[in-house]
Amino acid sequence: MSISQQRSQDIIDALRRGTVPQYGLDALAVGLGSFEAALDEELQKVTRGSAVFKAIRGEYGSGKTFTSRWLREKALGLGFACAEVQISETETPLHRLETVYRRLLERLCTSDAPSGAFRNIIESWFYTLEEDVLAQQDIDPDDIETLVAATDELMEKRLGEVMRSAPAFALTLRAYRRALVEGQEEIADGLLAWMAGQPNISAQVKRYAKIKGDIDHFGALSFLQGILTILKDSGHPGLLVVFDEVETLQRMRGDVRDKSLNALRQLMDEVDSGRFPGLYLVITGTPAFFDGPMGVQRLAPLAQRLAVDFATDARFDNPRAVQIRLKGFSLESLEEVGRKVRDLFAGISNSEARVLSRADDSYIELLARNVTGNLGGKVGIAPRIFLKKLVGDVLDRIDLHGDFDPLQHYSLTIADSELNAIERDAKSAGSVNDIELDL
Repeated sequence: MSISQQRSQDIIDALRRGTVPQYGLDALAVGLGSFEAALDEELQKVTRGSAVFKAIRGEYGSGKTFTSRWLREKALGLGFACAEVQISETETPLHRLETVYRRLLERLCTSDAPSGAFRNIIESWFYTLEEDVLAQQDIDPDDIETLVAATDELMEKRLGEVMRSAPAFALTLRAYRRALVEGQEEIADGLLAWMAGQPNISAQVKRYAKIKGDIDHFGALSFLQGILTILKDSGHPGLLVVFDEVETLQRMRGDVRDKSLNALRQLMDEVDSGRFPGLYLVITGTPAFFDGPMGVQRLAPLAQRLAVDFATDARFDNPRAVQIRLKGFSLESLEEVGRKVRDLFAGISNSEARVLSRADDSYIELLARNVTGNLGGKVGIAPRIFLKKLVGDVLDRIDLHGDFDPLQHYSLTIADSELNAIERDAKSAGSVNDIELDL
């Protein structure tokens, strides 16, 4: 696939930092071919008005975040709006759906707006409504008062069910439009922030729209319905939402964990009931979250909804199932992604020939084996640190220093300070003093 210089640079910069790139993931994808057709089918179903819930399971380092962002790129290519929400006890507790809703809108993106897309979407929708009104009715475009009134009427028709379950949604939109017409930008900004679930909106702003309080748990679900209607009406066929790191629920207080699991069950049921046409909801988690006593299994109805047979050989997994498993990296796939990164780096380097010759396939294989060996032979957790070392320690130096040869001048070192807890636990013990005993 062809990829721009800037996108290639963004990918390399992210790998140098040891993070998953935001975009351009097709250039690095390894081992996802078995899922692609099924996920494409599901995205197409959503564009036709269905809703999909998908759970992605995998051990640390198996590529859950990578896969969800790869799926996001596919969705953006189809015109979807997308949002990735990190679940955490303090910032985004899953049982507080009003907070989840707020984070979702904060992180909303489209192909035209990589971040903060909510305002663009609302403005695009009002423009579409105006165009429809002018096409259907004999109204002078300069007669602002009549045009606004007709647009408000059409807006309420389009919102339909949302008007009945959350009248404040349309009330706020109408007031937002009026504030813009009157030139009251601060009021308009405040109303849009209130719609996005932001707290601490001034009483003046709320009085203007005749609304009270903040969006609560149940209001958030109704407002999400409204957002989906607006997206569809303004040319976006769906909304992809990713709840990443849902396994953090296992570390929460018992009552918070149980309420969060129940909220997840509620969301699954709402998706299945057809309440959210145009929504593709994805969660990612470890096998321990799905199968262990501190996760999904604590709530029988949720466990039943997510149950999938993984006893059969992984070659015969069903990618259409509600839950799919990532097989993780083998040494061969680690080397394959290393070669892809090397080629991508060489393509934006001023020293392409030198990069390709000094970091040839045999060197990529050697580095992959050395990194894996330093991490206790656990290939599954090696990708992040392997790619970070490959880019930052090897490729950059080849590019910057004409006489640098990694075979002669580089010896792999992995300090505990550059590892996360899981990688640190796996790191090979250098001596008996490095072995931790549970006594």
